[in-house]
Amino acid sequence: QVQLSESGGGLVQAGDSLRLSCAASGRTGSSYGMGWFRQAPGKEREFVAGISWSASTTYYADSVKGRFTISRDNAKNTAYLQMNSLKPDDTAVYYCAVRRTVLPGTHSGLYAYWGQGTQVTVSS
Repeated sequence: QVQLSESGGGLVQAGDSLRLSCAASGRTGSSYGMGWFRQAPGKEREFVAGISWSASTTYYADSVKGRFTISRDNAKNTAYLQMNSLKPDDTAVYYCAVRRTVLPGTHSGLYAYWGQGTQVTVSS
């Protein structure tokens, strides 16, 4: 089994920055893609960013391109999401996920393991 633990969320003002972390443990395998998703109240979970094992491939939702950056440190089994220029529309619970293949993918159904989520609230 794989366990994921997100951290770094909080309450910030519009224009501020946050850095989310996702630590993976358990039987993750030798290589795996990772992704960040978010879910706002009353809305479906949506893709935010994904990264391949080697970080050679990254995907971003159009809504966050130029503002968010996904990265990973495989020695620490940790993925990161640097969020800059935050907007109130970014308010959501952010979830980290692992896909048991090298590439990340942009659909939630492709991911096998999920963290508990971390709340990000952006005030105007």
